[in-house]
Amino acid sequence: MSQPPISLHARALLLDMDGTLVDSGAVVLRVWGRWAAEHGLDMERVEEVVHGRQGQESMAILLPDRPVAENLADNERMLAAETADLDGVVPIPGAPVFLTAIAAAPHALVTSADVALATARMGAAGLRMPDVRVTAEDVSASKPDPEGFLKGAAELGFEPGDCVVFEDSEAGVAAGLAAGMRVVGVGAATAGYGATVTVDDLTQVAVEPGPDGGIVLRISRR
Repeated sequence: MSQPPISLHARALLLDMDGTLVDSGAVVLRVWGRWAAEHGLDMERVEEVVHGRQGQESMAILLPDRPVAENLADNERMLAAETADLDGVVPIPGAPVFLTAIAAAPHALVTSADVALATARMGAAGLRMPDVRVTAEDVSASKPDPEGFLKGAAELGFEPGDCVVFEDSEAGVAAGLAAGMRVVGVGAATAGYGATVTVDDLTQVAVEPGPDGGIVLRISRR
């Protein structure tokens, strides 16, 4: 039985990429699966950590005694491998329509990917790249640190409380909440991460103009 819809008012939207707009799960399994095997790590544990974080930050959690320089070097190699491997990269259901609906509204991509990877994956999924984006090159700290979302809000010219974040990972939801923003969690698991409201995918989100020139998100719940 469906539940009553929820309406969220915002002046700007901040969008994660992987798992939120783009389904890159197949690539993550291939590239990080090889890395996990190289280091004798269980892939289930790796998957728990890598989503939402920059690669070197994930490595530091998984291999806490490993030198930072080795993690940074490995991350460069991993980014190149992920950028080259686009097999199975597809849009999250509803993402193309959603991006079209918000085209005239203030919005930014805030991703832990670098520019090359973000460009490759958005292109492979056939999705429009937002004009404003915050990538790995633009921040000094990875999600769950709120720096990326705060920078995205500042670049759009809005206060954190005016923004709604779309995220799928535990680290990403935590970053959005730490930034003082409301978070639409994409995927059932995000309810357990404390997201403000949760949807299965973006087909449940309709976008309307707000009475104050802002954005109204009509969120249907199943």
